[in-house]
Formats: sequence, structure tokens, C-alpha cells
Amino acid sequence: MTAAKLRALHVPGKPLLLPNVWDADTARIVEEASFPVVATSSIAVASSLGYPDGEGAPVDEMFAAAARIAGAVAVPVTVDAESGYGLGAAEFVDRLLGTGAVGCNLEDTDHAAGKPRPVEEQAERLAAVRKAAGEDLVLNARIDVFFRAERQVEVLPEGIERARAYLAAGADCVYPIGIRSAEVLAEFVKAVSPAAVNGNRIEGADLASLGVARISLGGGVWAAARKWLAGYLREL
Repeated sequence: MTAAKLRALHVPGKPLLLPNVWDADTARIVEEASFPVVATSSIAVASSLGYPDGEGAPVDEMFAAAARIAGAVAVPVTVDAESGYGLGAAEFVDRLLGTGAVGCNLEDTDHAAGKPRPVEEQAERLAAVRKAAGEDLVLNARIDVFFRAERQVEVLPEGIERARAYLAAGADCVYPIGIRSAEVLAEFVKAVSPAAVNGNRIEGADLASLGVARISLGGGVWAAARKWLAGYLREL
């Protein structure tokens, strides 16, 4: 499936819902449930392989898992590629597209430093990926500053600055992950409109009415599955 098909599904106000998977079997279940796209979760994939999240898993194993997932379904696949695994843009794009995926998340956290990269540095990285991929990759630029903020409204200006820079660098969508307030998310969406925004679930909030174009469940499906299995095993 082409990146163009995945890109066309990003419609503000009519969000693409992504229940993130971790292997070929869960990918098939998502496809069989009639979801039009399969997305991976890095924490779920890494954990299923026996490694911690945050680029703790070997890149070869993460790309091999992505290839198995993409090979198992006929719908477009977008990969949570963390921060790019330290690969140069050309190698990263070549290896990612080689899995059969047509989209990816790229986060702005520097895992070695344990904090977000400077906005200019991340924008340059995204621009290089866009140049290497052309239109063959739907690029979702994750913004991590909200994760670390106790009062998220205080980092909203930085989040908006990052979003605008990443969009100017060629991102198709921006993902302010970890926003807990519908009001903060609404302000973010308004500030970058009409660009596509990826939101995460917020208890009691109607994300479609806020204008998001994509909703990721991240590790939520994996966590729910683990919780169910733990309960089932206790009953046994």
C-alpha cells in the first residue's frame, strides 16, 4: 500500500484511529477488525522481543519485527521508529521502506541525553528524512515536551514552536504526545491548523471535535492485553 493512501486518511475532525500492535498476529487482528491502517508501538514491540523501550532493542530486531508485521497485512503500516536509532537519514529511510512500511513516527527525544533535542537540530533531521524519502513516507513528528511538564500549559508555546518547525521541515503530521488536557490539545490544534495533528486519548474528551486527524493508542492495547492475561492466569 502506498504512502499516498495513508496520507489521505489524515483528515482533521475525522481522525484515523490506530490501535497499535506488536507482532504479525496482532496486526492481522487489527486488519480483520476493519481498521484501515496498522501502526506499531515501540514499547510493545521491544517488550515482546525482550528489551526495554527507548531504543533499548537492537535496530535490526526492530526492523525485522516491522517487516513481519507489514508482510502479514494488506493495509498500510506505520512504524513507531522511536528517534531513528542513530541512523543517518538515507540509511534510516532505506531500511524502513525496506520493511514494507509507508509511515513512521520520529520523536524528538535524544535517548542518550534523556531530553528533547534542540528544535533546530530535530527540524534538520526531519528535513533530511523527508529529502531521502520524497513522498514515499508519511512522517509523523512526535513532540515530547509535554511528557515532562507538570503544568502542560506552560510548555504549550514550545510545543507549538516545535510543531511549526517540524511541519516546515516536511512532516506530514505532528504528535504532541502525552497531553492530558482537552483545552491544551485544542489550543495546540488551533495554533497549527490546518496541519494534521496526532492526539492520544484523553479521558472524557471528544478528540474529533477538537480537530485532530489521528488518534494513537500507543502501548494501550498491549498494556490492556497484558492486564487481561495476568488476571486470567491468576484465575487459573
